[in-house]
Amino acid sequence: MRVRTTAGSGGSAPGPGRPGGSAGPAGSAGSAGSAGPADSGAGFEFSFDGLPVRALPGQSIAAALWAAGVLSWRTTRLNGRPRGAFCGIGSCYDCLATVNGAPNNRACLVPARPGDTVTTQEGNGRARLQE
Repeated sequence: MRVRTTAGSGGSAPGPGRPGGSAGPAGSAGSAGSAGPADSGAGFEFSFDGLPVRALPGQSIAAALWAAGVLSWRTTRLNGRPRGAFCGIGSCYDCLATVNGAPNNRACLVPARPGDTVTTQEGNGRARLQE
């Protein structure tokens, strides 16, 4: 089970019209004229569970999934509970995903690449080895 939300669904994070916010495009950081690694260049697509996801150069898979409204891409081994990015720095392993057939990739650390195939990881991601 994946948990999805739509952009702008509440919360009090800075944004257009809010203190500390930016009037720029959704998801942009910093002030106008300051381009970060994920702000430059043309975007591209990768697939997530068969659906196209738009990404920008320099974005991690987790960042691109968040931007697309996908908050969960892994289920726990014991109870099948949904998990996604938690720490965002590769310490917690909640963001594990299967990327191009290889399980146990930390989506917050793996850069999105054109044509990647990312799938929800169920359990420990090694079900094919347990057969």
